[in-house]
Amino acid sequence: MEQHNSSSVLAAAAHLTTMTTTDMSMGKIIFFEERNLQGRSYECMSDCSDVSSYLNRCQSCQVESGCFMIYERPNFMGNQHFMKRGEHADSISMMGMTSGIKSCRIIHMHKGQFRIRIFERENMTGQSQELQEDCDNIVERLRMKECLSCQVMEGHWLLFEQPNFRGKMVYMRPSEHRSFKEMGMSSTRFLSMKRIMDIC
Repeated sequence: MEQHNSSSVLAAAAHLTTMTTTDMSMGKIIFFEERNLQGRSYECMSDCSDVSSYLNRCQSCQVESGCFMIYERPNFMGNQHFMKRGEHADSISMMGMTSGIKSCRIIHMHKGQFRIRIFERENMTGQSQELQEDCDNIVERLRMKECLSCQVMEGHWLLFEQPNFRGKMVYMRPSEHRSFKEMGMSSTRFLSMKRIMDIC
């Protein structure tokens, strides 16, 4: 009888450990209709292609766990911003998203190597380089004029329109990204790349 109870305790502990590990990899973001985390709200724990399905507008947000990309247009289009844990009470207008948040994507934790191949031209043509580390300036370090397309093999990456991880950004997950224009970005060339490693 005691052996059976011990087995049950061990099984329960293992189940709790599994749940804790899973919960840590999840994310949660709360959208608010008004600035300063006011007005009606909507909680989201996954991708959302159209926030306006739940709120009339979205002017602020709070990331309770994980990391998200937020977009100024539905269906993950237009200018976007990387959001870590914290309150973003009046940052939406500062980001230039005058119409508020329209969609969001959760960024899942990645364990392992990071690999991205960047190309000078659209449709993955022209000079190319493979990166496994952050690159703060592809012009100086890689002798590339610009990056107009890429292929992400492993990990999650942020591409920035200016050197030193400044300017508008775009989130790239494992896939072929043949044209940044098709993503609705106002900026279609990028000069620095950073791995997303800080999932909080």
